[in-house]
Amino acid sequence: MSRIILERSDIERIIPHREPFLLVDAVTELTDDRVVALKHVKPDEDYFRGHFPALPVMPGVLIIEAMAQAGAVCVLNREEFHGRLAFFGGMDKVRFKRKVLPGDTLRLVVQLNQLRGSVGFASGKAYVGDDLAASADLIFAIGG
Repeated sequence: MSRIILERSDIERIIPHREPFLLVDAVTELTDDRVVALKHVKPDEDYFRGHFPALPVMPGVLIIEAMAQAGAVCVLNREEFHGRLAFFGGMDKVRFKRKVLPGDTLRLVVQLNQLRGSVGFASGKAYVGDDLAASADLIFAIGG
């Protein structure tokens, strides 16, 4: 298992998300242009009550949101963006490859590819173990 370098309280100092919408539990790697983060998918997550009661599956949009939050940790950790917000500008090439189930741990890998002023482009992947669960190209804007 990778060493935790940022815990939840550290993450909360970087991004504004809070329960029940904070989808990053820990960070194991962080540079100016790459982050590896973890999301522990707990069986009591509220969305499982309705998605789907007979077969609980983490919604794909929340997997992408978890990737975006991990990317926000990477970008907003930069000195020039401390205290700012990162907003979705778009997403492309979104693909879902496997179900994410209660008890799984998502490993979120986000690579910042380009930053032009306050607009950035990143590639994200979410894994369960070694299996790719989802991938997407993310576009964001720094505001606030």
